[in-house]
Amino acid sequence: MWSHPFEGYIFSLMANPMSGADVSSWHARAHAVRPEGRALINGALVPAGSGASFDCISPIDGRRIANVTACEAQDVDQAVAGARASFERRIWADQSPAARKRVLLSFADRIEAATEELALLETLDVGKPIRDSLGVDVPATVRCVRWYAEAIDKCYDEVAPTGSETLALITREPVGVVAAIVPWNFPMLMAAWKIAPVLAAGNSLLLKPSEKSPLSAIRLGQLALEAGIPPGVFQVLPGFGSTAGAALASHMDVDCVAFTGSTATGKAVMQAAGKSNLKRVSLECGGKSPNIVMADYGDLERAAQSAAYAIFFNQGEMCSAGSRLLVQESIREPLLEHIGRIARTMAPGDPLDPVTTLGAMVDETQTRRVLEYIDSGTRDGARLSLGGKRVRIESGGCYIEPTVFDGVMPRMRIAREEIFGPVLATLSFRDLEEALQIANDVSYGLAAAVWTRDLKTAHRAARALRAGVVYVNCYDADDITVPFGGYKQSGFGRDKSLHALEKYTELKTTWIDLS
Repeated sequence: MWSHPFEGYIFSLMANPMSGADVSSWHARAHAVRPEGRALINGALVPAGSGASFDCISPIDGRRIANVTACEAQDVDQAVAGARASFERRIWADQSPAARKRVLLSFADRIEAATEELALLETLDVGKPIRDSLGVDVPATVRCVRWYAEAIDKCYDEVAPTGSETLALITREPVGVVAAIVPWNFPMLMAAWKIAPVLAAGNSLLLKPSEKSPLSAIRLGQLALEAGIPPGVFQVLPGFGSTAGAALASHMDVDCVAFTGSTATGKAVMQAAGKSNLKRVSLECGGKSPNIVMADYGDLERAAQSAAYAIFFNQGEMCSAGSRLLVQESIREPLLEHIGRIARTMAPGDPLDPVTTLGAMVDETQTRRVLEYIDSGTRDGARLSLGGKRVRIESGGCYIEPTVFDGVMPRMRIAREEIFGPVLATLSFRDLEEALQIANDVSYGLAAAVWTRDLKTAHRAARALRAGVVYVNCYDADDITVPFGGYKQSGFGRDKSLHALEKYTELKTTWIDLS
């Protein structure tokens, strides 16, 4: 689940590898760190009421890095009660936008000051390269919080055009208690996409991180308290989806649930919301994004670089990953040669080494899932032209090499289902009409791209592609100012930009008779 301004970052890293702390110093810090694992409920770090907990295992080497609270229904009830009390007392909601802005800016400053600490937690927790945690995740989190802090005192309400004896006001008010359930692929950044607009609008927030990646969320909660966000306004509930997540989605006193994750879980969240209090729901779910390269696009090297990083960046654990490469038949072989050459330079390495560009999969379960899809591709008759193996087994971690399939047919599983790993499925087409038919013939609609030098082709493709984001001659080239979300079973509702505030506010009409 994810799309960001990373194309420029990626190309800059190719030319200028990250400098700074070396691998030995990062390993020393990794072994010294003692992450906080308790839940943050009503301003206090607490264990679960039942004492339930789970071990947080690093996919880098399989070692235990923390013991984490596993919140259950009783803990959710306590947190929701605190959130409701904070909202009804208006201790945050009634602060002026300028006052909330000051606190959120302080929150962003504290995140930035803790950059190396947060980057290390993120890398240890999910296995992504430290260079990406430092260069992408933390800076983008800071930018997100600052942007909404600066935006909220610039959002105006409306006065409707009525007669002289009537005044009709249209105002936005916070929706109330919001539960945010976020994924493990970009734990901190996906949390920020919810935290910043939810708090900027004056709501009280319950953040439920994935059980695969709870550590940075807990630390963000601590930093929020230090910045001056009142107790009860921002709480963090680590735990499992089947317990803590389900309790939030079905809770009668939660007004809104914002979910990012798999389509299957998104459907369960929506059902729970409907069966309880009909709470507002927004879903950002899976993707199987097509990356279409037309023969008239002359710079195959650039298209190949973008295609490789669109699928291999973050180990392919992105819902907007360009996992389906659609190539016009006449350029298929040279384009795949370029991609193969780039992919061979991206061998998985130690995530704590600043030169590593491809890290570990999030855990053993996801590793086995990706390997099963690779087996499925070969069984279905696709040609495995690169990779396909688990590597660095001696490390004790979870690593899969970049994998490229050629000769993929649209009905194969690897062409239709979200793999969430470094696996590229290559399909060929004859003309634009066939490319668009293949591109749209899946249940997802999160992102898409087209590479062409023809302006008419670019506009036709952008209009025809059933996706929430369409890139032309680039991939992942956007920022916080534009909305992100999907069509079809990729969900509904938008993160980022001012449009995100619509999810977390209610519209009220006040009609005043002046006669």
